[in-house]
Amino acid sequence: MAPSKAPPRRGVTVLLVDDQPIIGEAVRRMLSGEEGISFHYCKDAPAALAKAAEVQPTVILQDLVMPEIDGLTLVRQFRADDRFRDVPIIVLSTKEEPAVKAEAFAVGANDYIVKLPDRLELLARVRYHSRGYVALMERNEAFTALEASRQVLANDLATAADYVRSLLPPPQDRGGVRADWRFIPSASLGGDAFGYHDLDADHFAIYLLDVCGHGVGAALLSVSALNAIRSEALPHTDFHDPGAVLAALNKAFPMERQNDMFFTIWYGVFDRGTRTLRWAGGGHPPALLTNGSSAPQRLDSDGPLIGAVDGLEFGSSEVQIPPGGRVFVYSDGAFEISRPDGSMWPFEEFVTTLTAPGKGPESPIDALVTRVRAVSQRDDFHDDFSMVELVFS
Repeated sequence: MAPSKAPPRRGVTVLLVDDQPIIGEAVRRMLSGEEGISFHYCKDAPAALAKAAEVQPTVILQDLVMPEIDGLTLVRQFRADDRFRDVPIIVLSTKEEPAVKAEAFAVGANDYIVKLPDRLELLARVRYHSRGYVALMERNEAFTALEASRQVLANDLATAADYVRSLLPPPQDRGGVRADWRFIPSASLGGDAFGYHDLDADHFAIYLLDVCGHGVGAALLSVSALNAIRSEALPHTDFHDPGAVLAALNKAFPMERQNDMFFTIWYGVFDRGTRTLRWAGGGHPPALLTNGSSAPQRLDSDGPLIGAVDGLEFGSSEVQIPPGGRVFVYSDGAFEISRPDGSMWPFEEFVTTLTAPGKGPESPIDALVTRVRAVSQRDDFHDDFSMVELVFS
């Protein structure tokens, strides 16, 4: 059995423009009783555009020879009007002349019929052209709705990015620590967040985390974790002990309660008295320590992702910070940069760019951003760019 034809998704609306009422009546009878087809007739060509605006045709049948407006001129008028630019036009003519057909198609007609055609042929052409036009309109409407949805999402992401930015600490220069940072959210908004604050008069905490995935959900998780650290709201946790902080975060944010999202983090505590920096990392890129006279030192760790496995312990490491020492803490969006040929920017080039001796007043982070944009040959970032620079006097 042959499959039945699906009915049109919308009704067919036919507008006939012809100065002969007898033709109008003949076409009306041909279409009469056909399910899903409505018929409208316009006798006066000068009123055709107004009539079309009123009935919103899915196909226009139009005579070529009319007393007040030449048929080809009327086709041009329809095509010049944005409202009817895409509405299919079937020209009706009493002559089968190749030159006339060619001119009709040249000015924008979609089809050409010598009138009056057989009823089945007319129905077939009317339905065919209407179906294509309706599909075009539905596609355009879907695209418009999609764009509107994308704009709403973009607005939501921009609002979320502004909220995350509002929680970030201001740059500072006090207590022997100068702190500066850059946060450039990606268009889809990753889950980066960071901060720093005094634990007491002698200890200064630094932390940067990166939630897997993108979107508002990732941003909300990053804000929750950030607030837990900043407000020291993890029960029974010594915030002077980086490993203990990561273990507490791992317990507080299991991925099965966070829509299967986890995060990475680097957390450090600087002791002003001993100039010791203790740190721990959970699946996070290494921080970089440089003093300007030797190769940069990677402050790495082998701790697992936060939230992936319950009950894990995290170890801490420590390093002496020389006067003038500089530490960079960052997310992977700062160095996982795709070049135009699809290859990845080498991490060693990232380190070299970031820790190279400064030239002029530009900060190392700004110099890095400039370099990254040159490498990727684009101004935006596929992932959040987050970096904190700490200078210890």
